[in-house]
Amino acid sequence: MIAQIDLKYIKIRPYKIWSRFVSYFMFEGRPITTRGRFINYWVFLNFKLLRKIPFKNNVEKPIFIIGTGRSGTTILGIILSIHKSVSYLNEPKALWHEIYKYEDIIGNYSNGDASYMLDKYSVDDETRKKALNLYSAYLKISGGKRVVDKYPELIFRTSFVNTIFNDPLFIFIARNGYDTLESISNWSNNLGKTNNNNTEDWWGLNDRKWNLMCKQLIKKSKLLHNNYSQIIKFKNHRDRATVEWILTMEQGLEIMSNNPKNLLFLKYEDLIENPRSTLKEILNFSNLNYDQKMFNYASTVLRKSSNKKCQINPTLEMSFNKIMNDLNYD
Repeated sequence: MIAQIDLKYIKIRPYKIWSRFVSYFMFEGRPITTRGRFINYWVFLNFKLLRKIPFKNNVEKPIFIIGTGRSGTTILGIILSIHKSVSYLNEPKALWHEIYKYEDIIGNYSNGDASYMLDKYSVDDETRKKALNLYSAYLKISGGKRVVDKYPELIFRTSFVNTIFNDPLFIFIARNGYDTLESISNWSNNLGKTNNNNTEDWWGLNDRKWNLMCKQLIKKSKLLHNNYSQIIKFKNHRDRATVEWILTMEQGLEIMSNNPKNLLFLKYEDLIENPRSTLKEILNFSNLNYDQKMFNYASTVLRKSSNKKCQINPTLEMSFNKIMNDLNYD
């Protein structure tokens, strides 16, 4: 399935194929864990060419889906991409690497320095100019009026994004911790690979993402900093996934404590169980008009989660349970 397009998608809104192909082949890039990475040369060449064209800034209220990966961020993005006004970017890490070269925590395009957390001090005039130019070019080429950008790790960079764009909107989606960490663990077990003595999985190229998480996030975490010496030794995918979920939800809850008007919090389970009311809430928050075909597509693709409990590492159990409680999960 290319660009997350299936037959249901094509049947419901066929002209949206153009927007998704533009996103997939010209702006998103291919991460280390996927095939077809040869396309990245052309993606970055495309960026250099587009930056020479003075596109008029037409980026209005860009919408960013944030949270932990494997928490429903992708399915929400695909549903919103059906909307007649939306052009959707699925984790456009190549685009963000072009905008800011120190953002690549995975190692998709760089083995140099990288920062998990980015704030307003990371933005200069050149960074802002590149972002507005490339997002304007994207809207122009894809034919959309509004951008939806699904990049979960931007939850650690909301101040950075707020400084680049005048009026960004954030949708913070959470999922039951047990389901999330099981999904991450299964993903890495099934899709991770080793090539030429290099490990490529959920934790980046040769654990790059995991190491940056340990060095830059854990010591600052109110919940996990006391367990730093034990956590950095974790090798099990589920244990690492539990750490990532705790850190990400802790960050999201911290942002929410400031009651920002440009952030909407929702649960994946609410999207599954009450799709119509949840999607209406999203449309109202995003200033997007009602679009019945988006609802039609949602009704064909949303499926209930298993909600099965699994063993939590004793080192993490207290922190995990606190976050579950703070998010009002039983």
